[in-house]
Amino acid sequence: MMASVEPLKARRLYLLLRDRIVSGEERPQSRLPSEPALAEQHGVSRVTVRRALDKLADEGLIERRPGSGTFVNGSKANFPITADFANLLSHLVEMGRRTEVKLLSFGYVAPTPVLAEALHLAAGERVQRSVRLRIIDGQPFSYLVTHVPERIGVSYSEADLASKPLLELLERSGLVAERASQMIGATLAGPEIAEALGLEIGAALLALTRVVYGPSGEGIEHLQAFYRPDRYSFQMDLVRTGAANSRSWTPVERARKGDSKTRPEALARQETKPQMRRAEVSRRTKA
Repeated sequence: MMASVEPLKARRLYLLLRDRIVSGEERPQSRLPSEPALAEQHGVSRVTVRRALDKLADEGLIERRPGSGTFVNGSKANFPITADFANLLSHLVEMGRRTEVKLLSFGYVAPTPVLAEALHLAAGERVQRSVRLRIIDGQPFSYLVTHVPERIGVSYSEADLASKPLLELLERSGLVAERASQMIGATLAGPEIAEALGLEIGAALLALTRVVYGPSGEGIEHLQAFYRPDRYSFQMDLVRTGAANSRSWTPVERARKGDSKTRPEALARQETKPQMRRAEVSRRTKA
């Protein structure tokens, strides 16, 4: 019985310490309590504490220094990267320049019916399929599965995709990413994604599906992205809009584009207050 309980206690302690580190409660380079102190604080054995710390060390969240103790790793890769939801497309290119990408697979395949419809493909048209792992400071945080119509994909090589952001390659070929439709949800990591992201099978992931369109409405990219929720979060600026009896929160970009429900005075107030109220689309969540 004890043998089955100890792993659960170790995981519970691991999750508790991990949340404190990722949330910033435990600051970078701060020293954690000793193993005996943690065991006493949480009512567990030192073996349980050691298991929890081993897991944190494997994830790069802590560093053990012989003779000094255990310290929170100061690497920025251990803390969530926050992106402005409204300016996501432009931020993707910036992310590509600041991070490393590992190309896991590349080739041309027949599209599924869902892909064919989303990208408005002609009968018999193939798609380029690529799988990439995005890494920052040596640690993985997103797994990207991209499909592009073959007529577009032939404009760049496998080597190009391994070294440059996809949006940059598309624009280099003369295409313009005019707009995008996307859905964000949650999913569980399967064996392949879990291994790539350094997670356990069944771990929670932020899942994003995006279709990018050109000026004429043609589909130019279909992306399925899976993010480690402890290393990435979306952020959105909101403003209160609408009539007095039906006011609601509206994304700032939508309001600035002249949404019919936006009141000019509300926008004026918003423009004079740079410290806008911020809403995390997900605290526990870029391609």
